Amino acid sequence: MAASRCLLVRLAPEAWRAYSTGEAYGLVSPTKGFMNHPHRKGSAHHRPPAPSIHAARALPPAPGILPPAFAALGLAPKLLRALGDEGYEHPTPVQAQAIPIGLEGRDLLACAQTGTGKTAAFVLPILQRLSGQPGEGRIRSLVLTPTRELASQIAERATAYGRYLHMRQTVIFGGVGQQPQAQALRGRLDLVVATPGRLIDLMQQRFVNLSGVEIFVLDEADRMLDMGFLPDVRRIIAALPVVRQTLLFSATMPPAISGLANGILRNPTRVSITPAITTAEGVDQVLYHVDKAQKRALLEKLLTGNEITRAIVFTRTKRGADRLFVQLERDGFDVAVIHGNKSQGARERALGGFRSGQTRVLIATDIAARGIDVDGISHVVNFDLPDVAESYVHRIGRTGRAGALGAAITFCDPAERSLLADVERFIRHPIPLAPGQVAPSGPAPSSPSSSRGPAGKGRGGPSHYHSPHRGSGRRRPAGAKRSW
Repeated sequence: MAASRCLLVRLAPEAWRAYSTGEAYGLVSPTKGFMNHPHRKGSAHHRPPAPSIHAARALPPAPGILPPAFAALGLAPKLLRALGDEGYEHPTPVQAQAIPIGLEGRDLLACAQTGTGKTAAFVLPILQRLSGQPGEGRIRSLVLTPTRELASQIAERATAYGRYLHMRQTVIFGGVGQQPQAQALRGRLDLVVATPGRLIDLMQQRFVNLSGVEIFVLDEADRMLDMGFLPDVRRIIAALPVVRQTLLFSATMPPAISGLANGILRNPTRVSITPAITTAEGVDQVLYHVDKAQKRALLEKLLTGNEITRAIVFTRTKRGADRLFVQLERDGFDVAVIHGNKSQGARERALGGFRSGQTRVLIATDIAARGIDVDGISHVVNFDLPDVAESYVHRIGRTGRAGALGAAITFCDPAERSLLADVERFIRHPIPLAPGQVAPSGPAPSSPSSSRGPAGKGRGGPSHYHSPHRGSGRRRPAGAKRSW
């Protein structure tokens, strides 16, 4: 790969404070406070209809105010109108840097932490470039993302942004019948959002023709590697045209991602808004050393208080998630569970209840660490430490989004102390102990799993709770059934 151009944004303390608190977007005012979304003016639950697999009907532009800050990036009036409808006023730093590059048709390598608006940074240029000229390919743009939830949310945003454009799109993922997806792929599509597993399955059945793809987006690239999707990703890339625009987005930028970028990007511009390894701003982290047998009692004690209004609890395994769900439900807590073995319908019901506020606690494996975008999550609880250290960053990134305050509570039993050390090395600082906690002495016991993740990555009694103001990531064994 030729030497890349780099746009590294260094924000002064005052500017970063405005960005992290939401003042930069007009999200915080002295009288109204935080307004729950990185762009929107309105309700936390204002969401567009679910995306259709058929052609979107273009709506006539309604009178309104076009957001001038987005207009300055070169976006077309119809897109500006849709952004105005959504209440967007100011682009986030990654959007301000990435959108002009995308509109120019250049390759991009973007590193920005979760919750900074990466989806709009690539969806808006795709919609504008493809709406301005006819295409010959059956599929004109492809967005590859690791989880069903994230695929659905990207398609939802594309529907909202493209409401005044005549664009055809579909979303492809497993866990549902493939017939509607195969039917949609028989027509001409401007945008396909897909997870690797189902897309590979449809490619093998010759339902998918990627020879006309003009724009390819690899989203959450580091998570793709952690989940063992690299072979599938390479097979998909091999089916793409050599001449194309490629945009690679990642919350973290470990060396493996740089190596992947060398093979798929051509003279890219690099955009880095945050340090290569960082935890989300505004998230107060706290650590409890607790015996494994006492973890549930500590969790229930914390949930009994009023500080936790909406929480995601992460476990290392699917079986552990199911077991904790049964125990908490039996003890009277409003709880749901989501992981890769759940059907798509069950996952959507669990997320729907959590998003609406009907369910207070969502238990999840790391499949949810990147794919859930729910406003108002007050706490993330690491019931088990992750096998892959950087998954910690993505777990806690579910709270404290776009300037809101949040809290990340981590439980560590004696067998997990080596995983804790890996996490702290990765984030480059120790996790503060909860009040009354004392760091254990002596060497750390061996890890709870003998199988470690990729090189350079980590693994993964109750005291008085002090209220503080992103599963496993294991690689899928060859021949194992896909569960994404």
